[in-house]
Order: sequence, then structure tokens, then C-alpha cells
Amino acid sequence: MDTKIGSQEACKSPCNGIGSLPHNGVVSTIIQTSPTTITTTFNSTLGSHLARRLVQIGATDVFSVPGYFNLMLLNHLIAEPGLNLLGSCNELNTGYAADRYARSHGVRACVVTFTVGGLSVLNAIAGTYSENLPVICICGLNSNDYGTKAIRSGRCS
Repeated sequence: MDTKIGSQEACKSPCNGIGSLPHNGVVSTIIQTSPTTITTTFNSTLGSHLARRLVQIGATDVFSVPGYFNLMLLNHLIAEPGLNLLGSCNELNTGYAADRYARSHGVRACVVTFTVGGLSVLNAIAGTYSENLPVICICGLNSNDYGTKAIRSGRCS
């Protein structure tokens, strides 16, 4: 349904109906569109959303070091059919592997554990940043860990 307000003729050349006012102060044409439909997936988690977005931007390979604080995320990444999860022996190697693959194949991602893993991967990520390589580094906490007090006590099992 189109709703027209004011004179259409007064606004033809200077504003083309978008973003600017006509010279004589007449209100330009306003076109009313139908509301956009938003698809909501129930039971969607941040991990599954992140996995889908990585596939959408073309990051087919995700390099990771499994650890206590990222196991829930890695489960969602493994479940995504478009992602290939590649393990590494330490975080620095994970960052450098993502760096190398990004140079030859485009966007890549790495997932490391909280605190020590994040600090360990910094040199590799700083190198990718300085050379404008498309590497995404994911390091964070599982939101469920706050209730278990695992973060404050330092227990890892």
C-alpha cells in the first residue's frame, strides 16, 4: 500500500524522494511499506548463532584448543555442518594456523580458552591485525560458569 503526502511534482529532480527536502518546502512522497518479517528460531543459543554466522561469512575452518571454558562453544561449532573444527596443541599454534590459512583461503577463526589461552594467542593475533588478515579470535566464558563459582575458585574439572 502506497501512502502519498504532498506534491510529488515538487520533488522530482532535487531529492528523488529519498533523504532530502524539496526546495519549496513541500513534503516529499512517503512510501509506506509492509513490516519486515523476522524469523526467530527458538532454542537458539549464542554458540549456534556464532557457528551459523561463521559459515555465512565464509570461515569454513575453525582452529581450536579444547579447554574447560570453551567446551560448550566447541560442541555448537562441531554441530554446524559447514564448519571444520581443527584442533591444535597450544593457543599460539592455533593463532598461527588461522593466520596461515587466512593468507591463502580467506576468513578463518580460532577459539581458545579463557585467560591463559587468550593471553597465549595474543602474539599471533597481533600479527594478523598488523597485516589486515581476516582472522576472528574467539575467547570467552560460558555464561553457565558464573553460577558454579568455577571462575573464582580456579577449579578446572
